[in-house]
Amino acid sequence: MKASYLAQALILGYSSVMQRRSPVPAGPDGYTRRFVLVCLVFLMAGPLLWSQAVSFPGVQHGEPFSFIGMKLEDLFKRFGPPRAVYAARGAENWQDDVVFVYDEGELFIHRDRVWKIGLKSVFGFGLGDAKAVSLLILGEEARDEGDYVLYPLSGGVWPLVLHVSVSEGRISAIYVYRPDF
Repeated sequence: MKASYLAQALILGYSSVMQRRSPVPAGPDGYTRRFVLVCLVFLMAGPLLWSQAVSFPGVQHGEPFSFIGMKLEDLFKRFGPPRAVYAARGAENWQDDVVFVYDEGELFIHRDRVWKIGLKSVFGFGLGDAKAVSLLILGEEARDEGDYVLYPLSGGVWPLVLHVSVSEGRISAIYVYRPDF
């Protein structure tokens, strides 16, 4: 019986000395199996619990920003009517937008396309969180510009930028937009 434990330990890369020093018992009582099972559950469930995607209705996992650049007709087909609509005035006349409000965020329309979205949370941080949280999550590619943080998003059809506005050290707004629009 002892030989089988040693054989298992050698298969896993542990000597019998390491097996005795291990804080997790490796006996027939199943503690090792339970420990490994719990670790696997956390590894598998962690990404699901800490969702990185934006949850607009009709958005599939892996395509959270695919509706930027979408035409109005396609927008209504995909998301349905907005909960509210308002005008967002820019510094110049050409910067005015129509904003469609959904429960999960806001879609900014210029002419006949979505060019910017306003979000409540993204990548694990949200409105009201400390600025440092966004910088920590976004990593080295994030540019801290004082009152806002910029982060380039790659892999899309066109360039996208994540803009995190900060007021009094807290995240006050989160936008993803096309800088070339």
